[in-house]
Amino acid sequence: MEKERTVYNRLKSWLALKQVKNKALAEHLGVSEQTVSKWCTNYSQPSIPDLFHIAEYLNIDVAELLEPMKKK
Repeated sequence: MEKERTVYNRLKSWLALKQVKNKALAEHLGVSEQTVSKWCTNYSQPSIPDLFHIAEYLNIDVAELLEPMKKK
């Protein structure tokens, strides 16, 4: 049984909504496609500066990239 992964960012959703491919974002940021893929699947997270660059590239507010915390 695979351990459930916590979702921290909504990058995959925003890339789909904006019709942007992982490759295009990777080239814009100067990172590998594998890095963007790991961000999209929440295996790893972009740095704070990268989050701001991604938001600017997608023309959205940086807060839109983050998954809201669930209230207990």
